[in-house]
Amino acid sequence: QVQLVESGGGLVQAGDSLRLSCAASGRTISSSAMAWFRQAPGKEREFVAAISRSGGSTVYADSVKGRFTISRDNAKNMVYLQMNSLKPEDTAVYYCAAGRTTTVNTLGYHYWGQGTQVTVSS
Repeated sequence: QVQLVESGGGLVQAGDSLRLSCAASGRTISSSAMAWFRQAPGKEREFVAAISRSGGSTVYADSVKGRFTISRDNAKNMVYLQMNSLKPEDTAVYYCAAGRTTTVNTLGYHYWGQGTQVTVSS
């Protein structure tokens, strides 16, 4: 069992940066692929970024490529999402997830955090 807790969300202006953190407990995340998803009001949860177990491979949604960076620190059981050049359309609740592979599909992740709100004003 893995418990995931996100933090770092907030209200920012367009063009600003935020760094989200995901703290894992219960067991080490070194055996899990990790990912960030987001869900805006009235929309389905969508893939943002994923990182392999070792951190050697990453995948990004086209909408965030070049602006967001996912990283992990297995020694600290932490996953991060650095978000730069934020846009109003990035407004959503951001969720951390743990799974077996770096898939873009929500069904590939078995553990989820409760989310952190990111609001970007224009």
